[in-house]
Amino acid sequence: MAAPRKSTTPRRAAVARRVFDVDTAPRKRIAVKGSYDNARHTDENEKLWQFVDSLSAAAANTPQVRQIVRNRARYETANNSYAAGIVETLANDTVGPVVQLQLGDSERAQAVERDFERWAASVGLWQKVRTMRRAKAVDGEAFAQMFTNPLVPGPVKLDLRVVECDQIESWYSNVTRDDEIDGIRFDQYGNPVMYRMLKFHPGDHRGLSQLAGDWIPAKFMLHYFRPTRPGQVRGISEILPALGLFGQLRRYTAAVIEAAQRAAEISAVMQTDLLPDQIAAELADPLTTIDIERNTIMSLPEGWKLAQLKAEQPTTTYAMFKAEILNEIARSVNMPYNVAACNSSGYNYASGRLDHQTYDRSIDVERGDLRMAVLDRILASWMDEYAARKGLTADDRAEFADHEWHFAGRGHVDPNKEANADNVRFGNGSLTMAAYYAKQGKDWKRESAQFIRERIAEEMEWNKAREVAGLPPAPYPRGQQQQSPAAPQEEPEQPEEGEEQ
Repeated sequence: MAAPRKSTTPRRAAVARRVFDVDTAPRKRIAVKGSYDNARHTDENEKLWQFVDSLSAAAANTPQVRQIVRNRARYETANNSYAAGIVETLANDTVGPVVQLQLGDSERAQAVERDFERWAASVGLWQKVRTMRRAKAVDGEAFAQMFTNPLVPGPVKLDLRVVECDQIESWYSNVTRDDEIDGIRFDQYGNPVMYRMLKFHPGDHRGLSQLAGDWIPAKFMLHYFRPTRPGQVRGISEILPALGLFGQLRRYTAAVIEAAQRAAEISAVMQTDLLPDQIAAELADPLTTIDIERNTIMSLPEGWKLAQLKAEQPTTTYAMFKAEILNEIARSVNMPYNVAACNSSGYNYASGRLDHQTYDRSIDVERGDLRMAVLDRILASWMDEYAARKGLTADDRAEFADHEWHFAGRGHVDPNKEANADNVRFGNGSLTMAAYYAKQGKDWKRESAQFIRERIAEEMEWNKAREVAGLPPAPYPRGQQQQSPAAPQEEPEQPEEGEEQ
């Protein structure tokens, strides 16, 4: 019987280690350190970001910080024509003169739309909405209270009271309730449920009662602001990044004007190369002044020269500096330079349209926020009272729930090009009447009905006039090109000899 064969597994493992150089010894882990240049603690970085913090949105925008920012923003808007113009343009372009409500195409929907328009005009709704847009740009936020005003004409007595954000605050600025931040109380899901509104403005003259306030349910309050950070519940001024630039623009303008005034005046310094013992006694005092009469020729003592003061400031670059600063200011609110400066002298047609694309997109986004935060909530409150007064059914409310807001459009730079483009779109079916009138802030059905009424009235007046003149009825030549009899008739060109006709 043969002897048992020995296992070769250890030997094979040793051969494998030699052949494939397998290292069975435990490896030592090496820590890999990564970094960014802007994360290094260098002297330059420390100076550049010495005021950074890690506060939350609510802690960073404390009542004291927001008060300082909005007071300075209000000051700049009141004393800087560019700041005032930018804010006013934002409000006008966002809201426009009116916002057209469209509920549907039925006659009942058209009647409700007209009732809403009359109510909006009676309470000055669109003026108040523009005020809220200005306050949002300057103060960072706007509040409005919906209440019942018995003096409002018509069946709906709803009214809107716009209040400054200073009037929404807690009883104590350092309140430590978990469900309350800066005058707003929230439920467990983070929804605002109550707002504490002061009876009077804190800066009002009505003295000791300025701290008294009432808690108002959230369904009666409108809060219009733009949160830029998660967890932010109070707004901060939209022109905050440009506040320092506004101040620099005012200071530099004042310095340039001062330098120009000094240069325009006859101010000079007398210089001499004479030795001290040769200087006349009456001119020895360095504070001596000499009156110079206008339109005269004066002579100086021998050895004296007159050097007029010059404006050393670069006044020739003033326009360039102002344009660059204003362009940087306008960028913070996504506004093109020619709109902020109200000056398009350096633009052509293409560049003007291109710069407006970013601004128009920003306006569209702002209008979307305005619809949700303000307009839809006003319409819902108005519709509740209107339905109760007019006896609207559930089917009517369901029909009117699908509504649209049409904002006024901006006039085109070249109306002929826009009209031709619209005709092409109508021809290929890519543009509808509803979309065409919507971009103008109008109701297509109302405009079409008005067009039909005008056409019928014109036909009737035309045929009535022909009947009086003893002429038979004929179609009214609306829009037909009629050539004046005095206009010369152009003869067709005759082909030259040798050319085919």
